[in-house]
Amino acid sequence: MEQKLLDLLKKYWHYDSFRPMQREAIESVLSGRDTLVLMPTGGGKSVIYQLPTLASDGLCIVVTPLIALMKDQVDRLRRMGISAVAVHSGLTSRQIDIALDNCVYGDVKFLYVAPERLSSEMFRLRVDRMNVSLLAVDEAHCISQWGYDFRPAYLKIKELRRVLPDTPVLALTASATPRVAKDIMEQLDFAEPNILQSSFLRPNLSYSVRQTDDKESQLMRIINNVPGCGIVYVRMRKSAEQVANYLVEQGESASFYHGGLPNTERATRQDEWVSGKTRIMVATNAFGMGIDKRDVRFVIHYTMSDSLESYYQEAGRAGRDGERSYAVILMSSDDNRRILDIFEKEFPPIPLIQSVYHELCSYLGVAIGDGKEASFVFNIYDFCRHIKQPTVVVYNIIKLLQLNGYMTLVEDCEHPARLMFMVTRDELYQVPLQGEKEENILRTILRLYTGVFSEFRPIDEMEIATVSKYSHTEVHEFLKRLWRANVIRYIPTNHDPLIFLDEERLPARDIYIAPETYSRRKELMKERFNHLLHYANDSEECRSRIIEQYFCDAMSEPCGICDNCLARRRKAKSVQTIDFETQILALLAAEPMTIKEVVAKIKGSEQSVLDALRRLVEQGAIKTDGAKIIKSQ
Repeated sequence: MEQKLLDLLKKYWHYDSFRPMQREAIESVLSGRDTLVLMPTGGGKSVIYQLPTLASDGLCIVVTPLIALMKDQVDRLRRMGISAVAVHSGLTSRQIDIALDNCVYGDVKFLYVAPERLSSEMFRLRVDRMNVSLLAVDEAHCISQWGYDFRPAYLKIKELRRVLPDTPVLALTASATPRVAKDIMEQLDFAEPNILQSSFLRPNLSYSVRQTDDKESQLMRIINNVPGCGIVYVRMRKSAEQVANYLVEQGESASFYHGGLPNTERATRQDEWVSGKTRIMVATNAFGMGIDKRDVRFVIHYTMSDSLESYYQEAGRAGRDGERSYAVILMSSDDNRRILDIFEKEFPPIPLIQSVYHELCSYLGVAIGDGKEASFVFNIYDFCRHIKQPTVVVYNIIKLLQLNGYMTLVEDCEHPARLMFMVTRDELYQVPLQGEKEENILRTILRLYTGVFSEFRPIDEMEIATVSKYSHTEVHEFLKRLWRANVIRYIPTNHDPLIFLDEERLPARDIYIAPETYSRRKELMKERFNHLLHYANDSEECRSRIIEQYFCDAMSEPCGICDNCLARRRKAKSVQTIDFETQILALLAAEPMTIKEVVAKIKGSEQSVLDALRRLVEQGAIKTDGAKIIKSQ
């Protein structure tokens, strides 16, 4: 098996040997053990699930949070001649159907899927018929509510494990504290604890913090002094656009990226940056995860992150090729206050949570006692205008309601068209139709979809068009006409967020927010931010050592290249220089000496002593008569 693995590594990745800890992780997976791998960004995590899958029968299901990451991995595998598919919101239901069928009946080796898709009926019906050899969970810290980037949809992975009880799970993350690592293993139902952890040190990455209230000038100074491409991180979408526009005005090639851009535009901007057409990407934390651009020379945090975990993850996108790169925080005097204000918005008062729940249910038209398992297309911006509350506050309230089991918000998802007949089958025959075309379309719908007289059913308009031999536009227009005539209830295909009510509507006063989802998470968030503040404000300790100690309680040697290490080196050199000059003056006070005699009597490098002599001559403290050096009077 070892030779087989090395042969596959050479064939597909063109490497002759493994990177640190890859071999141990792959052997753990192949032995069938549930495994948690903690490895820095750029450490080669994808090989750990891809290689054992290629060496085994069956496919690997990879749960990952971002469409961009899925597309990037699938495209790369296909270029290597490996069969891979992704199931995400950019596909039609028909395309998803075909992709999942290929996983059941075809030779697909890798299925990439978003956590939100795990609970869909289409996925559940297929997965127990697949030959799954490995379940890989990327960005596994997202499953822990004690982590910095908790995503409730990740909790659905535990349900998938019950469907695949004999399939080992491989959890991967670049940033998890011991507490989060323990929670990851519990949430994924590990048979036994099994952690493989590499060093968090990045020896080629120079960390620094610059205290400044003039961030624009500092930003330009770094960009002008560091060649190559980079990322500038900000917290708000508006800030991304403003900073990018400023850089363009200064003559830089820059663009911006955030979650509010359409999928196609985000993909275009990302491709232009990856290909080198754009030098600098100004972005929120929606950008960067899973992007394999190895020559990023700098990552600048124009505004601070909210935790050392998220900072380490984002800063780690620099220097993945091993060349010297720079990670810089620009910290102003009011950054602390701004971050704490964000925390308060993330945890609104309980009475406000109850009030927004009441307003939301009324907005959706759900009566008390009704609505369980119902779903609604949801425009959060319209709702916020309706109740006159900031979007960020409402979003965080919905997230807390989701954590407590009341509702689920699905954001990045394409929703198939759905319909339900509002008339009986007998009444349907009395509906006037406009010619043979509409009769054929209606007959096709009734033949393809069952249950449409009793409940909303998802439909595929392209499938209807293909079977009935009419265009997609003709089918769509016919369905709209039936909708206007109150023959059907019809929701066209859309990319809007959906709200699912997991329970019937309750009176607002009965909404209970558990302490572990509210007060405890709030405390932990502030605790994580305080660790980041300690990192940013410490002007003595090596920054790499602070990071290493935070994640794994280890104390490595100073990196020698962060701002604190460089400042310490300059200080030591300055002290040494002053000491050399003092010794030289003391020697010459007793008697004149030749240069060779001075060098011989002072301990230290010859060049350092000669440099000290030169400075003293320039200062006029000593002079030479041609043969010997004399102390000036």
